[in-house]
Formats: sequence, C-alpha cells, structure tokens
Amino acid sequence: MNKTEQSPGQLGFAESRLANDPPLRAVRAFEAIARLGSVTLAAQELQISPSAVSHQLKVLEEYLQLPLTERQGRRLILSPQGRDYYRSIRAAFNVLRQATEHLVEQVQTRQVTISLIPLFGMGWFIPRLPGFMRANPQTEINVVYANHRNYLSDASDMSIRFGNGQWAGYQSEKLISGQMVPVCSRAFLRLHGHIDTPEQLLQMPLLHDEERVTWQQWFIQQGVKRPPRRSGPMFEDGLLTLAGVQAGLGCALMREPLIAPYLESGELVKIFDLPIDDGRDYYLCARQDGEMTQDGKLLQGWLRRVAGVSDGLN
Repeated sequence: MNKTEQSPGQLGFAESRLANDPPLRAVRAFEAIARLGSVTLAAQELQISPSAVSHQLKVLEEYLQLPLTERQGRRLILSPQGRDYYRSIRAAFNVLRQATEHLVEQVQTRQVTISLIPLFGMGWFIPRLPGFMRANPQTEINVVYANHRNYLSDASDMSIRFGNGQWAGYQSEKLISGQMVPVCSRAFLRLHGHIDTPEQLLQMPLLHDEERVTWQQWFIQQGVKRPPRRSGPMFEDGLLTLAGVQAGLGCALMREPLIAPYLESGELVKIFDLPIDDGRDYYLCARQDGEMTQDGKLLQGWLRRVAGVSDGLN
C-alpha cells in the first residue's frame, strides 16, 4: 500500500470530514441544549453524562471560535451567536427527524408511494382511488408529483409516466391512451354558438398544451387546408390547460381519459369525436432494480384491472 492509499479503518473522523464540516456529535449536543434549555435535560435525552454534554459544547465553541452560551447566575443561556446558530441548524434537525419518522411510518403502515402528473391524479387516479382503499384498508397510499420532463429517477415505489414508454432503468406497460380530442366549456358554447365543422374552429380562440403544433396537425388530419393561427395562450401542462378551458378562454385538445369527469358532469363539451394521437400515452412504471412490496403489487394489480390492461410489466 502506497502513502496515498489508506484503508477505511485508518481514516479518522477529522481526516474524512469535508472542509467546513463541523463536529456533528458536538452540534447534536448543542442542539439538544438549545432546544431543551438545560445541559442536564440534554444529557438525559442523549443518554450521556452532563459533563460529556459540556465537553461537546466546548468542542463546538472551539471549532467555531465563538461563545455559544453564557452564564446568567446559575443558568446557562444562549449567547447572541448561539441563538443565531440554533435558528440556522434547527431546520436541518427537523428535516432529519421527519425523514426518520417517515421511514418508520412506511414500515409500520405498509405505505406505498406512487408518483404521477397532477392532471392524471385529478382526472383519473383519485376519482377511482376510493375503490382500492375500501378493498385494501391496511395499505396507506402516498401520492406525490412527477415531472414528465425530468424522469431520470424518483424515490417512488411506482409511477405513472407520460411518454413513449421507454425510460432507462424502468419497466413499463401502457395503462391508458393519450389520445386528444377538441373540447371547450359549456359556457364557451353558449357565448360563441354551436361549432358544426372543423373549419369553424379556425375562428375560435385556441389554447395550447405545451406547444402550438398539435392543433395544426389536428386540422391537417381533418382535411382543413388553411392552417390555424399560431396565437392563443400556451400552458405548461394539462392541468393549467384544463383551468384555461374551464375559465372559457377557448378550445383545447385534451387527453380524453383525464377529463372524463368534467365531460360526464357537462362542465366540458367534446366538440368533435375526432381524436389525434401524438404517440404519447400513460404508462405504469416500476424500477428494474427494486423488489415491489406486497402492498405495491396490490396497487399495481388494481391499476391494471381498472384500466383494463393485461398483467405484466415490459
């Protein structure tokens, strides 16, 4: 072994610590003193002696070259610098505690985390979720956002992803179609009158979800030679586009399975039953390097059944 190589056992704490990385045991002792207001109480929580707590406090003060506490009679109180430091580190310790509690709860409550796009959650997943919860009351569902522009990785047990079904490190199977149909609000129709032909849509304000080319492709597909205006509001995602349609801003191409509740209620109207497919659908995905829990398998199976797809991930 040359001089630059050392085994892990030969590396002391100070040597392996990053630059500006404080002595964490001493920081932990100080946080307990500041939070509990007493060296004795801090020692009880940390299960060490009061003298050991005082020693750790001295270690941290020497490291910072600042007094973090001061005597007020027989009491030990925080110095101005100590109060500032405690305010800064308190949030970090809260994050650590919450992360630990979350991990314990996951094990104890059989939690399953699923990530999905907001509109998919609002329009498809959540309206159907009560059925799963009634059948599986022991399983806790944790629903988090997924950003379909950044699908490199996530910490969820499974995800509903939007795209072509190909993501490195993930198994996927098509869950529901991503076909789009032209829609508007019922209030919009009352204001502008009935729309009988695709050509009439050219005169209407058009809303755009992510990009402006899809409307042009739809008109070409319907045999309308005159291209539509490339004007009108453009929204970052389907949820914002939905809000624009609900507000009566115009007509939009929206993915029909996700707006079914709004069509059924009559709030939105499908102008024509003429869909367009841009090659993107919604996929049920799971990491290839992880073993799905039993509760995760229950949720996967339920998703397949309600979507009417065959069992098995690609």
